[in-house]
Amino acid sequence: MVSHYDHLIHIQDHSDVDLYELIPDVVWIFDLDKHGWWWGNSAALKFWGLNTLEELINKDLSGDTQGAKDRTAQTFELAATSGLTIDPWTTYPNGKPKTLYMRHRAVLVGPDKHRAIIAFINEEVNMGDIPENLLLVEAMRYTSVLVTSFNFAGDPIVENPAATEAYKHLSRQNFPEGNSFFTSRFSNLEEGQKVLAQAIEEKGGQWTCDVNTSVGCRKHSLDIRMTRHPLTGEFLLLMSEYDVSALHSALEAEKTAQDKLRQLAHYDAVTGIPSLHYLLEKEEELIAKAKLQKQLLSILYLDLDGFKQVNDNYGHEAGNQVLTSIAERLNAKVKDVGQIVRVGGDEFVIWIDRMNNRDEVLTLANDILNVVLEPVKIDDTNKTVQVSTSLGVAYYPDHGGDMKSLIQTADSTMYQVKKQGKSDLKVAV
Repeated sequence: MVSHYDHLIHIQDHSDVDLYELIPDVVWIFDLDKHGWWWGNSAALKFWGLNTLEELINKDLSGDTQGAKDRTAQTFELAATSGLTIDPWTTYPNGKPKTLYMRHRAVLVGPDKHRAIIAFINEEVNMGDIPENLLLVEAMRYTSVLVTSFNFAGDPIVENPAATEAYKHLSRQNFPEGNSFFTSRFSNLEEGQKVLAQAIEEKGGQWTCDVNTSVGCRKHSLDIRMTRHPLTGEFLLLMSEYDVSALHSALEAEKTAQDKLRQLAHYDAVTGIPSLHYLLEKEEELIAKAKLQKQLLSILYLDLDGFKQVNDNYGHEAGNQVLTSIAERLNAKVKDVGQIVRVGGDEFVIWIDRMNNRDEVLTLANDILNVVLEPVKIDDTNKTVQVSTSLGVAYYPDHGGDMKSLIQTADSTMYQVKKQGKSDLKVAV
């Protein structure tokens, strides 16, 4: 038997409960592990319309729902923790519903120390002729939604079996200063304290939080409403909890997939720098900024010279190393004033939106020519390769009112450089 039940009284056989026959009230012992009666006094036999103890022990309970079994398990856990439970139960003697106030104590029975509850019945509850109240109570007991009512100190008043099962591992007493059974459910105690205080102040609300359940950390949606104790009139918080872990996992997976697709669509797989799609997505922002602030927007179009020979002589892997190395150099050169993107093949576009002097742009363009000329070492070899670049420059709004026309102008200007001998730059006219 699990150690946290060792404090319970162990009733070894029926002789240990003979004195209960002297009690006029109904008393029975229910064995949870075999889901059947273990013993009952004469008043219990009369209550069920039976003649012998054997009939009670052998009573067929195969028709009981899982909800009924969960409710019994909840009662045992609560009684094992607090020593006694007192609440209304609905029983069905002779097939007719009968609601009674029942007191339960948790015990262990028999040589195998089965979990059991001793039920004491001494007060019948009149729920009225209309069964709606009873149906509502039964619905709360058997729903998979976790339902608990708390006082403003965070102590539980009533909870359904689903809530008991979810938090059966938590202590219900001796909490540190500022904490309670309410806050102890939360993975972050400070968050639990804030939720409790806010729920009281705002008379309810909805939150989604990480909570520590008996099956591990889960994400629950909390719906808290203000209510009143039907007997004392005390204001209470009624909290319903829904496990939304699967939903949040699905949303996170979808976000990750979307981020990955965006990465694939907007970043070059070889060099890791943004792609032309990224530049076109930024078009509206860049044009609007240049127009509103009357700033210079420059487009530089680069095409590497001699790159085909690198692929032909050393292979595509070496070619990728050259592209990546040059992309990294260019990115480091322009990151404070603009952005580089790879168009495809051995072609790149650089936009400059934080440099408002054309002479400075041309100085930077000449620096780029020199940066590209620096040799690139091929990994796992002692060889280095060198390429150059041809570069065309276009300005907004001189050479186009949108990104497409600016890129086309810079591209055609770059091809003029190619025809005139390569490894140089030219500004569009």
